[in-house]
Amino acid sequence: MKTPFNNIVQVLRLNRWVVLFVVIVSGLVCSVSIMMVAKIHQNGLDHAFVVNGEGEVIPLQWVDQRQHLDVEAMAHLERFHRWFYGLDAGSFETHMEKALWLGNNSVAEVYQQKKADGFYNRLLQYSLVQKVERIESNIKMEGGMMAFQTRIVLQIHRGSVTDTYELVTSGHLLQVERNFPHNPHGLLITDFFENSLRKLEAYESPKE
Repeated sequence: MKTPFNNIVQVLRLNRWVVLFVVIVSGLVCSVSIMMVAKIHQNGLDHAFVVNGEGEVIPLQWVDQRQHLDVEAMAHLERFHRWFYGLDAGSFETHMEKALWLGNNSVAEVYQQKKADGFYNRLLQYSLVQKVERIESNIKMEGGMMAFQTRIVLQIHRGSVTDTYELVTSGHLLQVERNFPHNPHGLLITDFFENSLRKLEAYESPKE
């Protein structure tokens, strides 16, 4: 004999199958979505695009970063030394802010020491202009880090007087996360030290 309870049981059974079907379909949709997002992400890593001078979008194939690590290290050191030592009264604060993104507290300590010695005050007081004329860096691997030694030729302009100096710095490069635009190469200068500074006489020509 049919009773209202039979209908309830059938409805509950149907609801259970509907819920189970919905759960299974949702799981499949989520799985497919995750795989598609992962594939899109991988494609984004494998390909980059640039805009040339004519406004055309050109695809670039990404290569293993290690193949260009030495090139990026050289560019990182070039960028840092030009910002840290290329100074004038109107730009040194901006340059220092940019340079400090490229190194750890060892760079900040050198900056603070120069500041305590009154170097930047003299820069402002006498309107000095310090230009970086040449940067030469040597890099070698030491364990998991890169050791560097950089030779910089500096010119300090005081009105009509120009003095030329040779500065040698050293330290290590540590790989970190890229931080655009502050640290685009993903490298951090550690153990930074100014090894020597000497004035080049007029008869001396900077070594190539």
